[in-house]
Amino acid sequence: MDKTLWTVYLAGEIHSDWRQNIMSLARQGDLPVTFLYPEQEHATSDTIGEVLLGKEISDFWYDHKSAKINTIRNQSFLNRSDIVVVRFGEKYRQWNAAFDAGQAVALGKHLITMHDPSLNHALKEIDARAMAVTETAEQIVGVLRHISR
Repeated sequence: MDKTLWTVYLAGEIHSDWRQNIMSLARQGDLPVTFLYPEQEHATSDTIGEVLLGKEISDFWYDHKSAKINTIRNQSFLNRSDIVVVRFGEKYRQWNAAFDAGQAVALGKHLITMHDPSLNHALKEIDARAMAVTETAEQIVGVLRHISR
């Protein structure tokens, strides 16, 4: 059987190296996967609106401009993906991650969630729509390996 090339969007928290772990394991396993992801530099993500479009005096518009520019990238990558992996971290509650998970489901994308078991209750509705609920990069890569056979 020919290998399918999967496009996987890695959404969610940007405060750890979870994406790099998944991509490294996938490369080591020679999986036929292309990864897409949002801006990884937190400061760049927060300031891009002001950097590109000028200074703002209101915090609302400062955040609004950056969010809209980031959404161009994030929405485009989410639309192009076959699978959306959403990582929920323990330290911050990522409203954007929950939004990405909802969009993925609405678009008919295959959703995989990744989070610590301590968040099972808080994320039960999102996890109920996921094709797999994982805790580790190894589990995600295991799913990708299985579907790529």
